[in-house]
Amino acid sequence: MIIYGLTTCDTCRTASKTLDGMRFVDIRAEGFPEGLLERAAETFGAALVNRRSRTWRDLPEEERALPVVELVRRHPTVMKRPLIETEAGLHLGWTAEVRRALEG
Repeated sequence: MIIYGLTTCDTCRTASKTLDGMRFVDIRAEGFPEGLLERAAETFGAALVNRRSRTWRDLPEEERALPVVELVRRHPTVMKRPLIETEAGLHLGWTAEVRRALEG
């Protein structure tokens, strides 16, 4: 299991403490592995972008209009977090639904 997020994100830290045997990747420092953002965009679409984030609110309209993959690649902090990769697939956020899916 790999958690992609930010070390400064409280939600990512909570997920990391809760999940045993995971690896944490700071997307700001390490970036994304080849193909991950594309798979995440196919799975979650526009939900991959956290439109309540400070980063999103500060972006000019032309940046907001970028395709999801390009936007997150340029501004990793705009991604909804954490993005969790398991053998079964991808999970986004730290909702009760995600926690239940990862317990099984």
